[in-house]
Amino acid sequence: MRALVVDDSTAIRSYLRKILTPYGFEVLEAKNGREGLQQLREQSGIDLVLLDWNMPVMNGIDLLRLIRSEPNLSSVCVMMVTTENDLHEISQALEMGANEYVMKPFTPDIIADKLTLLGFPVPVA
Repeated sequence: MRALVVDDSTAIRSYLRKILTPYGFEVLEAKNGREGLQQLREQSGIDLVLLDWNMPVMNGIDLLRLIRSEPNLSSVCVMMVTTENDLHEISQALEMGANEYVMKPFTPDIIADKLTLLGFPVPVA
């Protein structure tokens, strides 16, 4: 399984890598939406995108919109992982096609629970 973490924070990308790797994910990283889109278009077999909302160059909601509009990418599972906690923003992301939504700060257990909801195998400790 392959996951792409798109976040402008190096610390968040590293933390998500540490959470996902033990579950069998090969983790790719991008620091903004433009880099994320480039990786999605160039790399094959990305199963999951963990996507921040607020980033420079291209934000997460714009990347989500592009993912859902491109036939080759539209089936990729997208989990928003962001500080946006307003009900309007959460609803907007879900209506635009995000499969799950996680608010920062988060714990490894929260990510594991969301992965399970999305159908990814997460071993029980």
